[in-house]
Amino acid sequence: MRTIWNGSISFGLVNIPIGLALATQRDDVSFRTLHRECGTPIKQKRWCPFHEREVEADELVKGWEVAKGEFVMVEESDLESVALRRSQSIDILRFVKLEDVDPVYFDRTYYLAPAAADAQRRPYVLLLRAMQESGMAAVGKFVLWGKENLCLIRPQGDTLAMETLFYFDDVRSTSEIREQVEATEVKKAELALAAQVIDSLAGDWVPEDFENEYRRDLKAMLDAKLAGQEITRPEPTPETPVVDLMEALRRSVEDVQGRRAAGGTKKTSGAKRKTAAARKAS
Repeated sequence: MRTIWNGSISFGLVNIPIGLALATQRDDVSFRTLHRECGTPIKQKRWCPFHEREVEADELVKGWEVAKGEFVMVEESDLESVALRRSQSIDILRFVKLEDVDPVYFDRTYYLAPAAADAQRRPYVLLLRAMQESGMAAVGKFVLWGKENLCLIRPQGDTLAMETLFYFDDVRSTSEIREQVEATEVKKAELALAAQVIDSLAGDWVPEDFENEYRRDLKAMLDAKLAGQEITRPEPTPETPVVDLMEALRRSVEDVQGRRAAGGTKKTSGAKRKTAAARKAS
């Protein structure tokens, strides 16, 4: 597995050599902006509206906006005065119960790859097994590309995964939402119908079951254009007005039950989940 950063996990007097590898990679379609007349890609220019001219890279400086239109210029030497020391270690600060960490703090997932040598790999496996048995995860800090990152190391099957975390100050407060929720009551009959909707859609978590349909259709449309086919815009699907919440819930239950009877929706079995997991592991 290709790694983008190599270092070690450090806790107490233990150092575990690891490599950092990206766990996810989007396959979205990207576009360039073209001049419609000739099909040439448009170039972005660094333009100063005050001097009304294009500026070179060596004329640029960072600016911190302290008020609307008012900036403090920040030189590279200023940033160097608070630069983090280069480190190749993920320092574990605390072990916490994995279930206590709200996923809202998760930023990006990485895999931690063990060292190739058996003697260096054993501490990796030891930490993995200990965390699996205890249900604990490790909160730590490390420096990547000049920035300090908070992270969470956790078991993912027979792999150690690492989530970069948002700091507490980065996560927006939900107090306004909580006040609105606490001030709103629901009826028992509505709650019972909502439970039916949930039960009718319940199933196992199998990632392969969920497809990015927009990406699929977008690629198909682009392939059709490349082949010279004419693209027609589909007719909009009319929305059926919903009378009230109870009626919406009843229709939801009937819709799911109807699709399930027709074979369109069904609960995923445990056997299918194990088969899917085995395919991914292979």
